[in-house]
Order: sequence, then C-alpha cells, then structure tokens
Amino acid sequence: MLSQEEIRRYIRQIILHELGQEGQEKLKNAKVLVIGAGGLGCPVLMYLSAAGVGTIGIIDYDVVDETNLHRQILFSDSDIDKPKVLVAKERLAIMNPHVNYHAHFTKLNKNNALDIIRNYDIVVEGSDNFPTKFLVNDACVILKKPFVLGAIHKFEGQLSVFNYQGGPTYRCFCSEQPDPLEAPTCAEIGVMGVLPGIIGCLQANETIKIITGLGQVLSGKMLLFDALTLDYHLVTLSKDEKNSQIKELSDHYDFCTPDCKSIKQISAIELKQKIADNEDIQIIDIREPSEYEKFNITGKLIPFTEIPEKYIMISKTKQVIVICRWGIKSLSVIRYLENKHGYTNLYSLSDGLAEWINLFGKTK
Repeated sequence: MLSQEEIRRYIRQIILHELGQEGQEKLKNAKVLVIGAGGLGCPVLMYLSAAGVGTIGIIDYDVVDETNLHRQILFSDSDIDKPKVLVAKERLAIMNPHVNYHAHFTKLNKNNALDIIRNYDIVVEGSDNFPTKFLVNDACVILKKPFVLGAIHKFEGQLSVFNYQGGPTYRCFCSEQPDPLEAPTCAEIGVMGVLPGIIGCLQANETIKIITGLGQVLSGKMLLFDALTLDYHLVTLSKDEKNSQIKELSDHYDFCTPDCKSIKQISAIELKQKIADNEDIQIIDIREPSEYEKFNITGKLIPFTEIPEKYIMISKTKQVIVICRWGIKSLSVIRYLENKHGYTNLYSLSDGLAEWINLFGKTK
C-alpha cells in the first residue's frame, strides 16, 4: 500500500490512466539492481528512485574521479576519491527517502554474482566492459531474471532488454567477447557527456515498462542511436536456444580466452613488498596518461593501445609486473606479449590498482 506521502509525491504518475495506483504499487514492490554507478548508472538510479521503485541495489567497486564529472551527474568535486556506491546511496536517499537502497561496494565476479542478483527482480547493466556484461547475462539466464542493457561508444549508444519472457539473451547478440585491443573504453577514446544520460534514461524507461506491464518491452530488438545525427535504428535479434541452457558460471569472465589461466599473477601485498625491498623489477602501467597522472606507483607508462608499437621498451630479463585498473586488461596484454613476442617473465597485478588502493590507499 502507498502512504499518503507517497501518493502526493507520485500523483503525476498515478493520474496516468494506464499506470494508476496499481502501477505505482508495482513500482514500490519492485527490486532492481543497477550494475555500475557511472555514466549510465547515474541517470538510471536517479529516475528509478524518482519514479518510486521500492528497492534499488547499486553495485560498483570504483571511486569518483575528476574525469567522471562531465557525465556522472550524481557526483561533484567534493566526492572525488569516495566510493561511488556510497555517494550515490547518500544522494539518492536525500532525493527520495521512501526507497530502500542497498550499496554493494564490491567487484562483481563469478563467486558473488548469483548471490547478489538473486535478491532482485530486474538487473540494469551499465558497466563499461564486456566481461561484466557476459557475467551478468549468464547469471541472469541461470536465475531467470531479465536484464536491461545499455552501452555507449563515443557518440553512439545501444539499448536492449535480454532474457525477458523467453526472449534472446546477450549471447544471441554477441556470442564472443572481442579482444580488448579492439574494444577500447571511454577512458581510451572518450565519450560525449550527454550520451550516457540519454541511454541511461531509456534504460530506466524499459525497467519501468517491465515492472508495470506498460508498452512494448524492447526484447528481441536492439536500439542503435547516433547522438550526432539523432538517427536511430531497430535491429531484430534472433534467439539461439543453446544460449538459454547455461547452468553454471565459468572461470573466464575477463578479456582473455581460457589460456589466460596460465598467466602468472602477483598480489598487491606481494608487489608492495618487492618495492619496499628495492627488488630489480620493472612495473609497466598500461592505463591512460590522465589516470597515471592522478595516481601511480612509479611504473613505466605505456598506454594499453600503444603496447603493439612500444613493446620493445618492456624488459625480457627482469621480472615485469603489468598493472591496470582492474587486473583485467593486464591479462590480455600479457597474453599478447607472450604469444606474439615470446615473453616469459611477465606477471599481472591481480585485481589491479583498484585492489592496491583498497588495501593501501593512494600510497606508493
């Protein structure tokens, strides 16, 4: 039941004949998990909160960075270096105190995905990487949950609803993960600030339609949007039944093929000790210059996309530690260097600098 305060707050929605008080109560009873509190996640969270979705989960393992502020509209200068999920929960609670917010400050992985997602009715996916999208898809298939996908690339956006009432899954649209050297992120190629706002609002719209039963849900179709021309196209997706037969989560939701299992890794604690002991190692930081300038552990900067041209700068005799933000792209770089150039002395910093910062803060 809606309280009198809630009725007053949502009255402009309630007087919609198609929605009414029954639809508003459906929103109140719904539980939605938003994966990623970034450019897509911020507008999704704000509009679902404002609409009165009763329970909203937020999962993210990142902190606010100055480079986020042109598009991640829940955050401001005073939030820099704070966990996004905690800032988002605080802001949203002020926006609408009638909603229950759950902050998951953790990295979604195969060990926790099912336990987290099973507590929600719908998943809204707004991550910036393919491994997470595949992980979310497979978990939602196993748990029979629909998920609303949003994706952006420079000036272009994508939107679809997967695993909805027997419809296609994400693997029906994209069967294999692209190599990260062919799939750069926003940090590497940039993004128009308003674009994730547009796509994020559309994701919130699809979520509300699923909850209330209004309209036609974008299942079996993919919306392609161009912000520069305002052109949009609807592409029909076919279902492959084998993609709905997933029974368990696998071990390789990362940028690599299964041969990445053989790649040597080193923990943040082990690396910090090597640095303290002044061991003769080489640290290769494959993030972007802007990220490196904000914080680094004095590694040599060779941006991810420049590895094919500058690999000669990487030692073949010392122990080399390759570091990135999450410990994902470093695996791909090592696989490339081992297969293409015969390196045998490379280690990946497991869980990347995100884990380093989580353990030690921004200390070198």
